[in-house]
Amino acid sequence: MNNYVEMIGRTILAFIALLLISRILGKQTVSNMTFHDFATGITMGAIAANLAFNRQFPVLYFLICLVILTLISYISSAVALRFQRTRNWIAGAPTVVIDKGKILEANMRKIHYTLDSLNQSLREKEVFNLAEVDYAILETNGQLSVKKKEQYLPVTKQDLHIVSSHSMFPVELIMDGTIMHMNLVDNHISEEWLRQQIKNTGKEVHDIFYAVKTTTGNLIYDYYQDKLINPLDIE
Repeated sequence: MNNYVEMIGRTILAFIALLLISRILGKQTVSNMTFHDFATGITMGAIAANLAFNRQFPVLYFLICLVILTLISYISSAVALRFQRTRNWIAGAPTVVIDKGKILEANMRKIHYTLDSLNQSLREKEVFNLAEVDYAILETNGQLSVKKKEQYLPVTKQDLHIVSSHSMFPVELIMDGTIMHMNLVDNHISEEWLRQQIKNTGKEVHDIFYAVKTTTGNLIYDYYQDKLINPLDIE
């Protein structure tokens, strides 16, 4: 029984340690998986796994390893921010794979990037015709950035000389039938006004699953009872 309790405790400790380290290193480690982040993540995962299940070594040994690795990663990030050459070596540098509509085979071979991967990434950017692409750059996190040729760019309001009205950030007012009081206070929205708007629809707060004030200032509701005759169900 004690063995199971110890294993549970070590697993919880490993999870908490990784969570704290992620908070210390920042959101970039999670959002942009560069070479540096990949190496850090794999190593930390291995240490955390051993912390949870390897009883041959004391817990303190693994915690020390995690602290040392955190310091190394933090210092590396700080150095990369200060020095451009170091940043390119630690995190890598973007690679141009299409230049003025021409595929750069040499660059693709250098980074072991295949045509299949290029076509897949282009399709993910809703580009199915290579002739539409002016430039394509493979970023350090493995994502492909694409710039289309001028004639294939979508028309904007500016192109049509349409004056846009000021838009605001969407504000969540109700989630799961509960009024988000902090959002009301932060955005200077009174609860009485919100309740009156809901009353005008013939509903109550507890009838609403989700309510949001959109970028145009309109209120959108989603009710618990959507009254759909044949709702879709994907299994």
